[in-house]
Amino acid sequence: MMKLKVKVFPKSSREELIETGGVIKAYVKAAPEKGKANKALIGLIAKEYGVKKSKVKILIGKTSREKIVEVLKDE
Repeated sequence: MMKLKVKVFPKSSREELIETGGVIKAYVKAAPEKGKANKALIGLIAKEYGVKKSKVKILIGKTSREKIVEVLKDE
């Protein structure tokens, strides 16, 4: 299990994760409405770490740009 500190930039022109100084900057194209940006973030993190989307959870900050995300590694 890993916990990641993530800062999300919704409505971006790209989709990527950049790690700088212990914080991950997540650029997602989705708008921050009805959980769309959160779903895009979960998909992006799952792809980056090679896990299923169901193994990625937002623990803190569902309505904030700064989040704590938990990634459960596949056993």
